[in-house]
Amino acid sequence: MPERLRAWPPELRDKLTTELKPAGVLIPIIEHEDALTVLLTRRSSALRYHASQVSFPGGRMELGDADIRATALRETWEEVGIQPADVDVAGYLEPTPTITGYAVTAIVGIVPPGLDLRIDPNEVERTFEVPLAYLLDAANERASEREWNGLRLPIVEFHFASERIWGATANILLDLRQRLEKT
Repeated sequence: MPERLRAWPPELRDKLTTELKPAGVLIPIIEHEDALTVLLTRRSSALRYHASQVSFPGGRMELGDADIRATALRETWEEVGIQPADVDVAGYLEPTPTITGYAVTAIVGIVPPGLDLRIDPNEVERTFEVPLAYLLDAANERASEREWNGLRLPIVEFHFASERIWGATANILLDLRQRLEKT
């Protein structure tokens, strides 16, 4: 359990550590000539869960997936049209628990600029890029709160342009920053 989630109430911490379903997401880092950016999606407003939230492409593991990497690459292909062959996998982060019952493993992948994205409108409203340097700068994170079953929970979020990046996506970005700082 990430340190920042240990302050949450025991009943929520228990939910974050029991019977979690595996899910995989890709952190697509686009290697532009002058900078690195991270590709994010705004989920469709028609989705049943996490509608209109900012996320990485990805989803739950399916029976046909060989491993969590296959899950993340399949979901990325389905959601935004990045072919697995266009992703140079650089590493993996520790799974992030979510209050919706998933253990989300983030796969860090380098992708070339200028890919012709093919967005599935049933899952993704749009994509956008955020400079990696912006996300790695602790000055750009904001402390906030989220309500859960009448409790106020501390969370971290990023604001870039008109986008609010929070929840599991923000936690994964914090994990990425910590991992990069150690290298």
